[in-house]
Amino acid sequence: MSSTPRNLVEGFQRFREQHFERNDSLYQQLVTEGQTPKTLVVACCDSRVDPALVLDCAPGDLFVIRNVANLVPPAEERAGLHGTTAAIEYGVRILGVEHIIVLGHAHCGGIGTLVKTGGVNVPGSFIDDWMRLVESARSSVIAEMPQASLEEQVRACEQRAILVSLENLMTFSWVKERVDTGQLSLHGWYFDIEHGQLLRYNTAANHFEAL
Repeated sequence: MSSTPRNLVEGFQRFREQHFERNDSLYQQLVTEGQTPKTLVVACCDSRVDPALVLDCAPGDLFVIRNVANLVPPAEERAGLHGTTAAIEYGVRILGVEHIIVLGHAHCGGIGTLVKTGGVNVPGSFIDDWMRLVESARSSVIAEMPQASLEEQVRACEQRAILVSLENLMTFSWVKERVDTGQLSLHGWYFDIEHGQLLRYNTAANHFEAL
């Protein structure tokens, strides 16, 4: 067995001191009252983009779902092993979240590879199967921006993929119903990790703008 990552153990000790040994009431409240987050965030697995850290949230504030490239699959009729879909259902139908944020980011490895390779092309790859969810984003960006630099195409695809996920969210009846009745709001956000900016998608203007 490999050695324990010491920095993580030391980090837990600091966490324990802050929240448990100083009579911090936050976790006692979370234990007795349960979690009641108002916001669900679909974020990327990328180690540089921790939603709670980026948005400076406390434990219990966010219900976070992380996967490669922060994607939301569309609703499917058949049952299966759908981790992201199950988590979204739990957040919406059980926890009753009031906001869903699809949080994309700059320099996304999944999107970057999708654009650089010209689409998914590795048979049997779990990642390629997953990234097929936003092949439409890649193909539309290439068609609209054929002369743009690779960096510009990747950034555009990162943002376009957020919109695909927002569209896919609306294919779930229990999401659409709550959106239509005003109980749930959907948001597309983009974290520019190079410049430290947070952008949101403005539906009326059809573009991303700084928050």
